[in-house]
Amino acid sequence: MSTKKKVAFHTLGCKLNFTETSTIARSFLENGYELTDFSKKADFYVINTCSVTDNADKKFKNVLNRAKKSNPNAFNIVVGCYAQLKPKSISKIPGIDLVLGANEKFNVIDYISQLDKANTFVYACDINDVKKYESSYSVDDRTRSFLKVQDGCDYKCTYCTIPNARGISRSDSLENIKINVSEIASKDIKEIILTGVNIGDYGKGEFGNKRHETTFLELIKELDLTKNINRFRISSIEPNLLKNDIIDFVASSNLFVPHFHIPLQSGSNKILGLMKRRYRKELYEDRIRYIHSKIRDVCIGVDVIVGFPGETDSDFHETYNFLLNLDISYLHVFSYSERDNTEASNMLNPVPKNIRYERSKMLRSLSEKKRRIFYNSQINRLKPVLFESENKLGYIYGYTDNYVKVRHPWSPKLSNKIVLAMLTDIDNDGFVRIKLSEKKQRMEKKYLYSNSNW
Repeated sequence: MSTKKKVAFHTLGCKLNFTETSTIARSFLENGYELTDFSKKADFYVINTCSVTDNADKKFKNVLNRAKKSNPNAFNIVVGCYAQLKPKSISKIPGIDLVLGANEKFNVIDYISQLDKANTFVYACDINDVKKYESSYSVDDRTRSFLKVQDGCDYKCTYCTIPNARGISRSDSLENIKINVSEIASKDIKEIILTGVNIGDYGKGEFGNKRHETTFLELIKELDLTKNINRFRISSIEPNLLKNDIIDFVASSNLFVPHFHIPLQSGSNKILGLMKRRYRKELYEDRIRYIHSKIRDVCIGVDVIVGFPGETDSDFHETYNFLLNLDISYLHVFSYSERDNTEASNMLNPVPKNIRYERSKMLRSLSEKKRRIFYNSQINRLKPVLFESENKLGYIYGYTDNYVKVRHPWSPKLSNKIVLAMLTDIDNDGFVRIKLSEKKQRMEKKYLYSNSNW
């Protein structure tokens, strides 16, 4: 029987949090601990928190209760954005033993020895002191890895807590990113998703007042030369930072896939102004048009917030119609949530929650229609599909380079492989069915290492 102490992790929130959880978990492994599932009995439970919405705070408490039920005697450790924003409040919750803020979360292992059930320890510095960059990437999924290249944000959107939770914008060095890419590639991972808080701002130095020698464009050009990684994907990037030269490069790239996720937040210039976003909807529309002029079959995802203070029915319908007429592929819809210490939380004319819900429902329905239209446009296209590794009720799932989700009868030969497939139709559950052939599979290598555009 193993005598190693067991530790379990649970991550709330964004993909950036997942990269950091994975990095923290590796530090436990390197120090002789055993990882176990969060649903099982462990000696330590580490919860990496989010505080973007009120719902994230509620989820945290539910997750904590699950840990306490699994092992009432375990030590419960809280890290992440919520831990940085409200460390004292969290420390008063029964069952919490250790709270670590933005500067301390990567050093969890250093605090373990001092824990005792008689005290709750809190370490969270002033956010203005959070200037060091901490590298991280995920390797929990054999197929894909999320690689952090940037952290923090210098933008001051009126609804957002991220600058208060993560500090100023800062970036990893190109040299360190390349080392991380090599480590990821050594694990037979096929795709890397570049992530951060504001990755288009890549290049800002440790103290926020100097720049690395590389810009975001130069970074992706360098990564495009990588060996042993088949795909790179750019995560969410601000429209004002998604310059034409970045789009042009992705259009001709060997490894960067035709997929962008671009936050809009509102299709009303009035609301964009109240949010203190750094663009207007006309710029956003220009970006979408330019992308389509350069990249065939491109997938474009959009973030949008409904129910922001002062958003009238007219403002919402302006957003709805703007999105309806925009050539995009899907939406991520968020209902506005009041956050402490944000400018928006003190604004007049709050939108009732029932109206926020109805507006969110309308946009989610629009998203389904947009996705269906996009999927239909890809039928009878030949695409490279990266399959996942799990057998899920007799099926294997995968994604094309342009983010079409496919479903195929389980075959272990497809696990963690990229194969060419004809997209044939959409099944009753909204997944795309595919057809493989020996001829198309033989074409795979030629496709993957050329600029061919099927």
